[in-house]
Amino acid sequence: MRSAAADASGTDYLESLPRKLVTVYLPLGVFLFVLLFPFYWMAMTTVKPNAELYDYKTYSPFWVVHPTLDHVKKLLFDTSYPSWLWNTVLVSVSSTAISLVASALAAYAIERLRFRGSRYVGMGIFLAYLVPPSILFIPLATMVFRLGLFDTRLALILTYPTFLVPFCTWLLMGYFRTIPYELEECALIDGATRWQILTRIVLPLAVPGLISAGIFAFTLSWNEFIYALTFVSSSEVKTVPVGVITELVEGDVYHWGSLMAGALLGSLPVAVLYSFFVEYYVSGLTGAVKE
Repeated sequence: MRSAAADASGTDYLESLPRKLVTVYLPLGVFLFVLLFPFYWMAMTTVKPNAELYDYKTYSPFWVVHPTLDHVKKLLFDTSYPSWLWNTVLVSVSSTAISLVASALAAYAIERLRFRGSRYVGMGIFLAYLVPPSILFIPLATMVFRLGLFDTRLALILTYPTFLVPFCTWLLMGYFRTIPYELEECALIDGATRWQILTRIVLPLAVPGLISAGIFAFTLSWNEFIYALTFVSSSEVKTVPVGVITELVEGDVYHWGSLMAGALLGSLPVAVLYSFFVEYYVSGLTGAVKE
């Protein structure tokens, strides 16, 4: 009885408010501050007039006295930002869809068909992801020029899967591994084909993994810079990361208000995407199907 009471008192001590304040709330508060401060800084810079941006002796750098939307107006109406945003969405969605289809088929073949050397093939695909894009874009640039795809959205749509497919395949391989083999064996006994097993059994069970891989691919496509800078030159075809940097920096003149407005508007879609699918993203990384 005494030991039980001691254990209860110890548990109460661990769950006390001062203990939670130090072990839970304080680290969480620090984490949220570090995570959200860049968004706060971008928002403040977006609505600050130039007089406050460059006069820190008179105005506080962390607050706005006379907010303005001139920087947003310049971004939306004096540049091709709406076109950049549309190009980014189109390229990201298209390359993500292509990568998910290819990755799902490759991961299923490697993980479930059990052919000789499948493990080495899977390891080779993952090692391909470790190749730096700065090395890959040199031969890819030659292919893009020879195919006549330079300065088109299609050049980005077809080159982005080169670094999206390897990681998505590796991620889906780990998720497919958590799906019990007995489900496929029962389906094979009932006369189902491999395509029916993939489309009607495996993929519905692997939805969290597909969403996780899709978020990863979409985020990388949305933020990609090297390929977009190399394969696209026209302003109307540029994506947000390239357009904001190349059009709003004139020599040594940085239009900080419009730059921060472009960065803020460009980061919101990814943040919203993560907020809606964060549970699927976590379960996709850990594996949610059990025997």
